[in-house]
Amino acid sequence: MTPVVVTLPDGSTRSVAAGTPVRDVAADVSPRLAKAALAAKVDDEVVDLSCPLDRDARVQILTADGPDALKVFRHSTAHLLAAAVTKLFPGTQCGIGPVIDEPPGFYYDFVVERPFVPEDLEKIEAEMRRLAQADEVFERQMWSRDEALRFFADRGEPLKVQLIEENTQGQSEVSVYTIKDRDTFVDFCRGPHVPSTGKLKAFKLTTTSSAYWKGDAKNQPMQRVYGTAFFSDKDLQAHLARIEEAKKRDHRKVGKELGLFMFHPWAPGAAFWLHKGTLLYNGLAEYMRKVLYPAGYDEVKTPIVFNKALWETSGHWHHYRENMFVLEGDEGEDMALKAMNCPGHMLVFASQVRSYRDLPIRFHEQTALHRNEASGVLGGLTRVRQFSQDDAHCFVMQEQIGEEVQRLLGLVQQVYGDLGLTYEVKLSTRPEQYLGQRETWDHAEAQLKLALESAGQAYTINEGDGAFYGPKIDFDVTDAIGRKWQCATIQLDYQLPERFDLKYVGADNAEHRPVVIHRAIFGSFERFIALLIEHFAGAFPLWLAPLQAVVLPIADRHAAYAAEVQAQLKAAGLRVGLDDRQEKIGYKIREAQLQKVPYMLVVGDKEVAEGTVSVRSRQGGDLGSRTVAAFVADADAEVTSKGREPQPVGI
Repeated sequence: MTPVVVTLPDGSTRSVAAGTPVRDVAADVSPRLAKAALAAKVDDEVVDLSCPLDRDARVQILTADGPDALKVFRHSTAHLLAAAVTKLFPGTQCGIGPVIDEPPGFYYDFVVERPFVPEDLEKIEAEMRRLAQADEVFERQMWSRDEALRFFADRGEPLKVQLIEENTQGQSEVSVYTIKDRDTFVDFCRGPHVPSTGKLKAFKLTTTSSAYWKGDAKNQPMQRVYGTAFFSDKDLQAHLARIEEAKKRDHRKVGKELGLFMFHPWAPGAAFWLHKGTLLYNGLAEYMRKVLYPAGYDEVKTPIVFNKALWETSGHWHHYRENMFVLEGDEGEDMALKAMNCPGHMLVFASQVRSYRDLPIRFHEQTALHRNEASGVLGGLTRVRQFSQDDAHCFVMQEQIGEEVQRLLGLVQQVYGDLGLTYEVKLSTRPEQYLGQRETWDHAEAQLKLALESAGQAYTINEGDGAFYGPKIDFDVTDAIGRKWQCATIQLDYQLPERFDLKYVGADNAEHRPVVIHRAIFGSFERFIALLIEHFAGAFPLWLAPLQAVVLPIADRHAAYAAEVQAQLKAAGLRVGLDDRQEKIGYKIREAQLQKVPYMLVVGDKEVAEGTVSVRSRQGGDLGSRTVAAFVADADAEVTSKGREPQPVGI
């Protein structure tokens, strides 16, 4: 047979017969590598070990030491889950079972007669372990497209038929995977998978939820089973410990305990901010204003409802209408609630003649936005229908792009530094559906790369995930227990200035087109507050805490002095409460600790006589006696420095 040349990661080469499976290359390198192999990468494609080599190629054998292998490992575990479910619940229809990043693991969607209960998960997981111990082969088979359509139709799986019809147009053959044989499990899938079920040991099913086929509430209701898998039981147990810690920190739980916000079914997807939550919200809003004002931003407020003509001009009516709340105005006129601020800011820029001397112009806005999210995906503050952003649009000349993006990178660094948050940066490039010309996109992406590199900012490429109007830089924040949240974004846009015919007068006295940089640092306030609640476990740093201190009189005779102390502290600008209930002081201290109040100021006979307070910290305990003025000075210094307490992760 015609030989092909295989190039290994170390640069060495091997000549093998055409059609040789990748597993034979692993065995030729070493028996140890063959035993550890899970999959392979041929050129840039991840494949099964059974994949035949039909051309010269670069080959990397994947073992339990990288993200590519972990994705294969988890996808295979999702198929193991589906095999167990169809075995235990005859008549089940299988949907899809992708690998997901957050929470790390996988899920599989099923059509079943009744919702799964916790006892079902225990039985399913036991069956998965039985299949894993049997060490059954994941076999990839190529069937004719017609055969696959008939097979799944005869088996009563119309969703699989739909997937094959949609994803294999023009193909004569499709790939399916079996575990053992057709009677055990078979699924339409591109793969790849690990060689056999015996490779899958450290896995756990975590929860179930309701879902809809393709995420559309108009489609078939389904049951989703979530799970996770790791290469080692040690890593699995560490992950499960993080899940337990995450449950303790869940912003819905902590927010209720601390009295920050509430929801009501009459306003689905819209938070009611309670007093302390409003203090937190406004504190962040004012902090952002104080950061932006000296950076040259002008705050504006634009309308909540616009005629559809605005959204048609911006392109959102075509690309985003299904996610907007559409209203009917006078004489059948279509209107829509504002889903984003950018089109309104285009109108503000266009409202007067602009000179090159005016640029950059930076508009900042925090008004409410509305997006018609499906009811099935709403969840706490992280997925809502009404929210606000620390939104801004920077109008710049072409030659100002690099400098402005670098300024924005510094702004992100400043804000996240004040909050003690670390982050990773991704450059998201042109998606499949985009506005404008390819050449313009290439230029825009090059501009962002240059700005990142000039700023010395490390980044990765996120292919195809840009906005439809331009590429963007996204920032993934890592919280105290290692989870990632996508927050800040910087988006370069050549399209909206064109669509709104924006102009400025240049130094040559001719008209020129500005470039718009969309940017948000928090993202939405709602989602960012959810992040902060979970990151700090509700124990916010002093500068951000809704209630910074509480005065605790020991007995009724100390109440008048305690009220005087509270008044002095409020006059000094601190957010201070007073607990003058007829309760024992130990109970009051415990209550304040549970409410995560940074400082407790105890007053008794000694403090009344000396004009002092006995200071207790939620983190450090008893700090001794101080005058009110001294406490104010220390608190002011801590607020100014944005001092943050270390947060134990509880693992």
